[in-house]
Amino acid sequence: MGPQMKKKMGWRAAAAAVLLAASLSGCRMEDSQVVIDTGFEDSEVFRIEDEACSLPEARVLLTNYQNMYASMYGINLWEHKFSDNSLEKYVKGLTISRLANVMAMDLLAEAYEIALTEEEEAEVGKAAQEYYDSLNDAEREYMDVRQKDIETLYLRYGLADKLYAHLTGGVNDEVSDDEARIMEAQQIVVSDEAKAQEIQRQLAEGADFLSVANANNEASETEVTFGREDVPKAVEKVAFSLEDGQVSDAIKTDKGYYFIKCVNHYDQEKTDDNKSVILEKRRKEAFDDVYQEYSETLSSEFNEKLWESVKVEVKKEIATDSFFEVYEKYCDW
Repeated sequence: MGPQMKKKMGWRAAAAAVLLAASLSGCRMEDSQVVIDTGFEDSEVFRIEDEACSLPEARVLLTNYQNMYASMYGINLWEHKFSDNSLEKYVKGLTISRLANVMAMDLLAEAYEIALTEEEEAEVGKAAQEYYDSLNDAEREYMDVRQKDIETLYLRYGLADKLYAHLTGGVNDEVSDDEARIMEAQQIVVSDEAKAQEIQRQLAEGADFLSVANANNEASETEVTFGREDVPKAVEKVAFSLEDGQVSDAIKTDKGYYFIKCVNHYDQEKTDDNKSVILEKRRKEAFDDVYQEYSETLSSEFNEKLWESVKVEVKKEIATDSFFEVYEKYCDW
């Protein structure tokens, strides 16, 4: 999430933020009881309760994800760096997981008697038309998609957004500067107590912190920025009491001994950004408290054979990646 505080989930931003460092895995439908390959219509990828996701819907999301990754990392990423198809499996898994979550949220929205208004449905229709009109013939053929399929997808996302806003509407949106404070520092981390005592002696005698760090630091980085929840509690307690230029004594933790030199005890820009992160975390926790329990009651059926037959194709004429961008243009509620 960026610094702007919004109650909606930010679907495109959330999608783009799922980086390759995440676990590369195959398809799975999160938080539901899954039955594989029972009786399906020809174009049904999965069902949750009585609600079915069509293959064109899934292909729209899959194509946008594949092109978002291609834009972020370069087209050769698909062709050369993952010859075992693990990236394709990951993006296909991401597609099913995201769609399953949205459809489960829509069922929960119905349970809360939440629905889109006529005005909101009209905006969905405009979004669907704009996105569909942006597609070339090759993209429409590749995804086998009609404007009605796009509208169905946007209706699903719109209802999920309204549910999220409803469940998180009571979250306290006040985040103090102190709670969100981000500081810049230099650190030395060592695992051996005797080494920690020697470092403390050198620093007490006026040795240069960076020189001591270069000779002894077992952490991957010496220059760091962090918030309160980014470091062990013992380190947080000491580090956030330091003023600029101050150096801590050895701080004992379960992970070893820390020495912290405060470079900037309050980074205004990063602190403001962190307020958004903290607020979104509060909202997610409030949402998860309800959603997780509900989703575990749902039954799902997954058409594994059909989904395995879907292959990611990399073609220059299939470049569409604006599905979420168009959605947010019209469906900002």
